[in-house]
Amino acid sequence: MKKLLAIVAEFSLFLLLDVIGGVFYHPFHIETQLSGARSFAWDGILFMLLAWLLLLLVGAARKRFASSALPLTIALVLAALAGFFLKVGFATHQW
Repeated sequence: MKKLLAIVAEFSLFLLLDVIGGVFYHPFHIETQLSGARSFAWDGILFMLLAWLLLLLVGAARKRFASSALPLTIALVLAALAGFFLKVGFATHQW
């Protein structure tokens, strides 16, 4: 039960970071032009990966890498899929 709650909390953190980086705040300014006026901002994905890496490093420093790596990775993949289905990071620019 503890691991399920950890996955839900980490999923929420990763999805929040994806929304912040994909919609509101673009510090890296990395965008891919898709077609015409559509583009995708990679900042949310980068925020999620940086947080994932930081949390893995904290787990390794606490000597709990084996027990924290799998739930973190599951939460990251689920948040990335949820962000894709919610179209977080996709934008249409009208000039």
